[in-house]
Amino acid sequence: MEASERLSAAVGRIGTSATMRITARAAELRAAGVEVCALSAGEPDAPTPPHVAEAARRAVERGRIGYTPPQGLAELRSAISEDLRRRHGMICGPDEIIVTSGGKQAIFNALLATLDPGDEVIIPAPYWVSYPEIVRFAGARPVILPTGPERGWRPEPGALAARIGPRTRWLILNAPANPTGAGLDRATLEGLAEVLRAHPQVMVLSDDIYAAITYPPHRFTPLAAVAPDLAERILVVDGVSKAHAMTGWRIGWGAGPAWLIGAMTRIQSHSTSCASAVSQHAAIAALTGPQDHVAAMRAAFARRRARVLEGLGAIEGLRVHPPEGAFYAWIEVGELIGRQSAGGRSIGDDVELAEALLEEAGVALVPGSAFGWPGALRLSFAAADEVIERALERLPRFAAELR
Repeated sequence: MEASERLSAAVGRIGTSATMRITARAAELRAAGVEVCALSAGEPDAPTPPHVAEAARRAVERGRIGYTPPQGLAELRSAISEDLRRRHGMICGPDEIIVTSGGKQAIFNALLATLDPGDEVIIPAPYWVSYPEIVRFAGARPVILPTGPERGWRPEPGALAARIGPRTRWLILNAPANPTGAGLDRATLEGLAEVLRAHPQVMVLSDDIYAAITYPPHRFTPLAAVAPDLAERILVVDGVSKAHAMTGWRIGWGAGPAWLIGAMTRIQSHSTSCASAVSQHAAIAALTGPQDHVAAMRAAFARRRARVLEGLGAIEGLRVHPPEGAFYAWIEVGELIGRQSAGGRSIGDDVELAEALLEEAGVALVPGSAFGWPGALRLSFAAADEVIERALERLPRFAAELR
C-alpha cells in the first residue's frame, strides 16, 4: 500500500452498511434490465407533501439559502419543541434542541461528544446497522444485549443490569425498532428505568424516528413519560424522514440536556456547519402545517403490513413476527438454511439466502446478520403495493424450489 493511501484506525473500525450494499446491488440489477422487487431500504414510497415542497420553493425564492446557526433555525427548534410537547408531552425548550443533517448525525454528534476509548454503549439486538459502527468509530465498545422472540424482541431489565459496568456510558433504545418493529410497553420501560436509577452514569439515547408509525393496539410511550426523574439523562433523536416522507431532505434533531446539546453543536459547527437551510424551512412546514399525510401513510403501511403478514404466513419454513410499529417485517428463516436454491446456490446462512433471493428471484431483502441476529431477514413494506405483490408471488416459488 502506498503511504498516501493509509487510512485512520477509526475508519478501519467500521464497515459498509449492509442495507446500502443490498440496495446498491438491486440498483445494479435494475440498470442491467432485471426487474427487482426492492424491499430492502427503509424509505417511504410516498412523495414529500405538497405544502412542504412549496415551503422549500418559497425559501429559495426569498433567498433564505445561506448558513443558519449551527444549532438550527430558531423557528424550527420552536416547532420541534411544540411537536414534542403535543405528541409526547415532553417539555423541552428550543435551547435544548439541535437540528442535524438527519437523525444519524444527531447520534454521531452525541456519541462523539461523550465517548472515550474504553467506554461502553449497550445496544439491544437485533439493532439498526449503524449503532455499533458509530460507537466503534468513536473509539468505544458496543456491548450487545440480545432480546429474542420469547420477549417480543424487547430488552429484559435483568439482562440490562447484568451488562452495565463502570465504563457504561449509554443505553440505546429504538422503539418501534428497526428491524423488528417491536415497541416498548410501559412495564418494560418501568423495569429499564428502575435499573437505570441505580447507575447514574448511564445516559439513554432514545431513537424515536418511527414513533409516529404504530399499529393498534400498540401506542408509543416515551421513556421520559414513564420516568420523568430520568429526563436529564435522556437524548431524544427524531426527524422528518420517516413520518413525513422526507428522507433525502436530511433533517433530524436531538433533544436533551443543554450541556449535551451545547457539545453536539460545537462538533457540528466544525463538521457540516449546519443542516441545509432550505430543508430546515421545509421541515418547519412539515411540523406546523397539515398533518393529513402522516395519517394517510400510516394507513397505507397498516394495509401493507396486513398483506405481508398474510403472504409470508403462508410460506412454509418462515416465522414472521407482527410489527407493532415502523414498516418492517422481521422473518426468522432458520428452516431454509442448509438447503440449496433452484439455481444451485448453497444456502449456508442468511447472507447467502438474501443473495440467492436477489440474484435468482429478484427480491431484495436485508440479512439478519447485518442487524446482529443471524438466521433472519428484514423486509421493508415501505414500498408500492404492486412491488409488494410481485415479491409475495416470487417468495413462495423460491422457497418451494429449495432442496
